[in-house]
Amino acid sequence: MDPFGIGDPSLHATPIFIRLTHWFNVLFLTLLLRSGLAVLAAHPKLYWNIHAQPGTEWLWFTRKKMPADQMWCSTDEEVEWPGCLALPGGSGLGLGRYWHFLNALAWMACGAIYMALLFLSPQWRRLVPTSWEVFPDALRDLGMYLTFRTPPQGTPYGPSPFNPLQQLTYFGIVFLLAPLMMLTGLAQSPSIAGRWPRYERLFRNRQTARSLHFLGLIAFVVFLIGHLVMIFWHGFAKEMNLMVMGTDEGLSLWWSGAAIGTGIVLAIVGVHVAANLVSAHFQRTTHEVLSSLVDPIRERVLHHLQSVQEYPESSVSPFFRLNGYPPISTYPQAKGNDESYEKLLKHGFAEYRLRVEGLVDHPTEFSIDELRALPKQEQTTLHHCIQGWTSIGRWGGVRVREVLDRCGVQPEGRYIAFHSFGKHEASGNDYYECISIDMADHPQVILAYELNGVTLPVQHGAPLRLRLETKLGFKMVKWVRSIEVVDDYRKLGEGQGGVREDQQQFDMGAEI
Repeated sequence: MDPFGIGDPSLHATPIFIRLTHWFNVLFLTLLLRSGLAVLAAHPKLYWNIHAQPGTEWLWFTRKKMPADQMWCSTDEEVEWPGCLALPGGSGLGLGRYWHFLNALAWMACGAIYMALLFLSPQWRRLVPTSWEVFPDALRDLGMYLTFRTPPQGTPYGPSPFNPLQQLTYFGIVFLLAPLMMLTGLAQSPSIAGRWPRYERLFRNRQTARSLHFLGLIAFVVFLIGHLVMIFWHGFAKEMNLMVMGTDEGLSLWWSGAAIGTGIVLAIVGVHVAANLVSAHFQRTTHEVLSSLVDPIRERVLHHLQSVQEYPESSVSPFFRLNGYPPISTYPQAKGNDESYEKLLKHGFAEYRLRVEGLVDHPTEFSIDELRALPKQEQTTLHHCIQGWTSIGRWGGVRVREVLDRCGVQPEGRYIAFHSFGKHEASGNDYYECISIDMADHPQVILAYELNGVTLPVQHGAPLRLRLETKLGFKMVKWVRSIEVVDDYRKLGEGQGGVREDQQQFDMGAEI
C-alpha cells in the first residue's frame, strides 16, 4: 500500500502528497501576496539604485508629492491600502511583516516536503523536461491557446500528464521563480547584508533585490490567473477532480472533486477574512501569537550575525531620508517638543550629558567631549529602513561597549534600553528601543556623533544616534537621552521591547 503515491509509476493519477501540498501552497502563497502588499504600502516606490533617491523611482503606487521647500519624513510617504487587498489593511506594516514571515516559513516548509517526495518518486517527470523539443512545442501550444484551440495533453518525449507549455510553466515556477523569491527576500535582511555584503551584490544591490522580489510577486499573480483560466478551459469539474480526488475517471465521482475543491477554496477565503479581522480587532494578541512562532526562528538564525560592512566613501548617498521629526517646537509633527532638548540645542549641546544607569556598578554621565575622547569608531554602512528604502552613510562615534565598560554592567543586566528626547509620531509616547546586552559586543554598534565627516545634524539625531548595522532603522534611536541596563525589557513601556513594538507591532529583533 502506498498512500502517498511515492512508488506509483502512473503520472496521470495525482498522488495525495501533490494534492495536499498544492492546496497548502495556494493558502500560503495567497497570504504571502497580500501581506507583501502591506509591506509595500509602507514605501510604495521601487528603485534600481541603492540610494533610493527621490525622483529615481522606476515604479510607484502613490500620488503623494513630498514638498521641496520643507522637511518631510519617510513616514509621510506611506499609503493605506484596504483590507480586501492587503493583509492587514491600513497602516499595517508591523503585523503585515509578521504574516509575511510566518507564511514564508510555512510556504518553504511545504515546498521542501513537496520537493523531497517529488524526487523520491517518479513524479519528478511531471515537471522536469527531458528533451529540448519542449521549447518549440511550448510555443506551438501557446499559439493554439491564443487562437482558442486546446493542445493535446501529454508530451511525445516523456510520461508527463501536462502539455509542453504547462510542463515548462510549472518547471519555471517551481525551480526558478520560487527560489528567486526566497533569495531576493533574504537579500533584504540587514543582518545578512551586514554579515555577507557580497550576497546582496549578487542582485546588484538591495533595492534591485526588492524590485526583483516585487516582479516575482507579479509573476505569481499572472501564474495564478492563468492557472484559474486553464481550470475552466480544460473543464472545471475534471480539473478539480484531479486536484482533489487524484483522478478524473469514474462518472460517479465527476462532481465530487468540484464540490470539495470549491469548499477548500471557500475555506481559504475564510482564513484570509479571519486573518484581517483578528489583525484589526485583536492587534496585541495577534502580535504575540505570530511573534511566538516567528521570533524564535529569526533569533536563532539571524541574531548572532555581526556586521563587517565597509563601503567606499565614494558610495555615500547624496540624499539620506529622514524618519521622525526632531523634538523641537519648529516641528509640530513631532507630537510635542522637549524643552530640555531645545535648551541643549540652543547652547550647542555643551551642557548635554548622556546618563548610563540601571544595572551598572557606576551610574555615570558623559558629556559630548568625554565621549569624543574615547576611542573612535568609523564605518561606512548601508542603512535599512523597515519601510524598504536604503541609504549609505559614513558614521563616526564611540562603541557602546566602550561606554558600558566604564560603568560596569552587573551580571543580571541582560538588555540595554536607549531612551530618546523624541516622541513616537503616532502615540506621542516617549521613544525608546531595547536590544540584548550581547549586541554591545558587535564592533559596529556605536553611538554616532558624526555623519559623513561632520557633526551629526539635528534631523539625523544630534547629539547622539545609535547605530546597529544588523538591524532595521527604527531600532537606531535618535536624540539619545540616556542608556538604561535592565534585566528584562518587558518591564519597560508596554513590554514589547520598544515603542514601535508597543504601538505598531514591529518585531524587536528587526534583523529582516
